[in-house]
Amino acid sequence: MPSKILDEILGRLPKEAGIVETAFEGANIILYTKNKDFFLNDNTSIKNIVNTIKKRIELRPDPSICVDSETSKKIIEELIPKEAGISNIFFDSFRSVVTIEAEKPGVAIGRAGEILKEIRRKTFWVPMISRTPALRSKIIENIRYVLYENSEQRKKFLNQVGKKIYDGWVNERKSGWVRLTFLGAGREVGRSCIFLQTQESRVLLDCGLNTAANDESAYPILDIPEFSIKDIDAVIISHAHLDHVAFLPYLVKYGYSGPIYCTAPTRDVMALLQLDYIAVGQKEARKALYSSSDIKQMVKQTICLDYEEVTDITSDIRLTLYNSGHTLGSAMAHLHIGNGLHNLLYTGDMKFETSNLLPCAVTKFPRLETVILESTYGGKDNVQPSRQEAEQYLLDVVRSTVNRRGKILMPILGVGRSQEMMLIIERAIREGTIEKIPIYVQGMVWDVTAIHTAYPEFFDRKIRKSVFHKDYNPFLSDIFKRVGSRKEMQDVMDYEGPCIIIATSGMMTGGPSVEYFKQMADNSKNSLVFTCYQGEGSLGRRIQNGEKEIVFQNGSKHEVIEVKMDIFKIEGFSGHCDRNQLINFVYRLSPKPKRIIVNHGEASRCLDLSSTLHKLNNIETMAPRNLETIRVR
Repeated sequence: MPSKILDEILGRLPKEAGIVETAFEGANIILYTKNKDFFLNDNTSIKNIVNTIKKRIELRPDPSICVDSETSKKIIEELIPKEAGISNIFFDSFRSVVTIEAEKPGVAIGRAGEILKEIRRKTFWVPMISRTPALRSKIIENIRYVLYENSEQRKKFLNQVGKKIYDGWVNERKSGWVRLTFLGAGREVGRSCIFLQTQESRVLLDCGLNTAANDESAYPILDIPEFSIKDIDAVIISHAHLDHVAFLPYLVKYGYSGPIYCTAPTRDVMALLQLDYIAVGQKEARKALYSSSDIKQMVKQTICLDYEEVTDITSDIRLTLYNSGHTLGSAMAHLHIGNGLHNLLYTGDMKFETSNLLPCAVTKFPRLETVILESTYGGKDNVQPSRQEAEQYLLDVVRSTVNRRGKILMPILGVGRSQEMMLIIERAIREGTIEKIPIYVQGMVWDVTAIHTAYPEFFDRKIRKSVFHKDYNPFLSDIFKRVGSRKEMQDVMDYEGPCIIIATSGMMTGGPSVEYFKQMADNSKNSLVFTCYQGEGSLGRRIQNGEKEIVFQNGSKHEVIEVKMDIFKIEGFSGHCDRNQLINFVYRLSPKPKRIIVNHGEASRCLDLSSTLHKLNNIETMAPRNLETIRVR
C-alpha cells in the first residue's frame, strides 16, 4: 500500500518537522511542512531517510507559509542579476513552486546556488530555473502554459501515478517472469511499438506509425487478447520521430490515462510533429486519427526525465534514460525489473558516433541481460562513409555551386539532420572556408531549431562549451533567415545571389522542398543535395535515380519540369548506426548482455545482423516478427 512507505518516512522524522501533507509526484515523495525553520534548515533527517529507503524525497513549504506571489516576484527580481535575462516568473501555488525562466540560468542560480537559497529564505517558495529559448518557440510556450494552467489537475495526476507505483511496493522481488510482444517494427521500419509484461506490470515501449503505408500496416497491432489500453501502467518514448510517437495521442483519445516518460526535448518536438502530422493530413484530405486536444492531454500526462535519472515507473520496474545519440533528447531505456530479476535495454534509434551536434550513444550500464537493438542499416552492405568525408563532400558541393552563383536546395528531415547541416555550414562560413551567403530555413525546420536553443545541455561538449562559456550560440548567426509565408518563399527565389535553402520534406513527398524544386530545377547553376534516405516511389528517389523530366498533376493540367540542376546524394550524416557501428556498439557494451533482440529494420537486415552478432559474440540473438512473443526471463 502507498501508506506503507509514507508511514515509514513519517515515523523517521522528528516531531517538530510539522508535516501537514504528503503527496507523490510520480515516484518522488513530497512532504509539505508548516515549520519554517525545518523547511530552511533541515540538513540531515530527510537525507538520512533517502539513504535508507533509496527513494527521492523533497521537502516543500505548505502554501500557507509562502509569501504572496506579488511580493515574491519583486524579491526575486531584486535578487537575480539583470544579466540573467528573466523572461517569465510562474507561481504554482498548489505545489509551492516558482519557475523562473531566464536567458542565462547559471547567472540566475548563482555561485553554488546562493541566489536560489536566498529566494527560499525570503519567500518560502521552492525556486526552479528553466532556460528561455534563444529563438522564440511557440510550442514550448504553449506546453509550459498548459502545464501551469492545469497545475491542480497535474498535481492530482502525479499523486495518482505515485500511489499506483507504491501500491505494490516491496524491497525485494527476485522471482517472476518477463516477456516482450512486438506490435510493430518486427522485421520492418515504422510503427515501433513493443509490449512489455511482467507479473506486476504492463508497459509500452514507443507507439508510432508507418507514415509511408496507407493500409492497416500503418498502425501498431493492438488487437491482441492480452492488450488493453486501460491496463497499461506506463508508456516510454525513446524519441520524437513519427514512427515512434505518432500513434500515442490515439491511445490517449481512447482511454489511456497513465504516465508517459521521455526527456523534455522529446516531449516538445513530439507535440510539434504530431500537430504537423494533423495539419498535413488535413491538406491531403485524410481523416484525422486524433485532434490537437488529444495532443494537449498527452502533454499533461508526460513526465520528463533527465539522462541517467533513476525512477520507479511501476511497482517492479525502475527506468533510467541514457543518451542514444540519434536526435535531440533521444534516449535508450534501461529497465531494472524486480530488483535483480532482469535488466533490459531498449535502444530505440541510436548513433554510436559523435556528430557535429550530439554525443555518441552510451555503452556502460549498471546491469544488462537483454538488449533490443535497432537495425535500420544492419545489412552487410550498409557501410557509410565517415562524417568527416561526408562533411568535406558537402562543403565541396556548396563551394562549387556558389562559385557559379547558383542556389543549393537541401530537402531535409526537420529534426536533427537539418540542425547538423546548419552547424556545419555556419562553422565553414565563420572560419572562411566558404563565402558568406544567406541560409534560408523553412517553416517547421525553424520551429524545431528554436526548441534546440532551449536545451543546449543535450548538445555535444564542444557546442555546449560554446553556448555556456563563450556565450556563442551558432543557431543565432545572422546567416540564418526564417521563411514562413508564400511571399517570403518567392522573395527567396527572386534573390539574385547564391544561397542555401533548407526545407522539408526530406523525401520531397510534399511541402516547401517541392515548391522550391519546381522553380529551381531547370537552372544548371543550381544544385539539389540529398542527405537523407529517399523512400521507394518518392519524388526524391525518382530524381536521385536520374529522371530528367518530372510531371506534376495539377487538376486536369500537367506541368512538366525539366531537371537541369546538379543532383548530389551525400551519405554519412545519418542519425542511425551503420553496420560497423552497430557491431562496435555491441562489442563495447558493458556489461556484456546474454541476449540481443534485433528489430526496426528490413527483414533481410534484421536477420543478417542477428546472425552476425551471434557469430561474433557467441550469444543468443533473434529477429522476431510482429506479434511474436519472447520470454526473456
